[in-house]
Amino acid sequence: MTYAREERSALCDLFDRLGPDAPTLCTGWSTYDLAAHLVLRERRLDAAAGIALKPLAGYTASVQQGLKAKHPYPELVGMVRSPGGPYGVLPFLDDAVNTLEYVVHHEDVRRAQSGWQPRELPARLQDLIWKRVSAMGRLTLRRSPVGVVLHRRGGGVALGGPSGGPKVEVSGEPAELLLFCFGRQDHAKVDLSGDEEQVARLRSAVLGI
Repeated sequence: MTYAREERSALCDLFDRLGPDAPTLCTGWSTYDLAAHLVLRERRLDAAAGIALKPLAGYTASVQQGLKAKHPYPELVGMVRSPGGPYGVLPFLDDAVNTLEYVVHHEDVRRAQSGWQPRELPARLQDLIWKRVSAMGRLTLRRSPVGVVLHRRGGGVALGGPSGGPKVEVSGEPAELLLFCFGRQDHAKVDLSGDEEQVARLRSAVLGI
């Protein structure tokens, strides 16, 4: 089983355990909303573009609400559990596109609950996350108001944000750097160093794809 499938399965188990009304780190979304989002991005490709493109966001939100109206929560979770669209027939594509997606959304649910603790992820998964985070640093940190230097604990450096000017150093395990770069700054277990004003600006910036 790929890491994408493992994270998908673990997230769906958590969905089942928590029910449809549990909070997530996705602003304004319950577990029901997040399940509908995941179904939409795989099975409603006509609406998926609005996830990233603001002019299409209204249509995407409408389709997502329609999925909730049409499918009871357990049914949506079952649809998430089995990859849909091209991901269901091309496992390599599921692994390439969905590994980070499901790591992040799994943590979106875990870390919105009281008493959560960081997971100890397999070393190979951390290596994979770091490889992709370091390659995507310029993209995920493009809206950062300051330059960013990502430091993987144990070795590894990547850059993001504007070149030149002040820089903030962000250190942590790859999964924590992933969450930070995907806009979950308040819930990522990382250390930040640099000018206090610039650190504060980075903490409140809108990051991610």
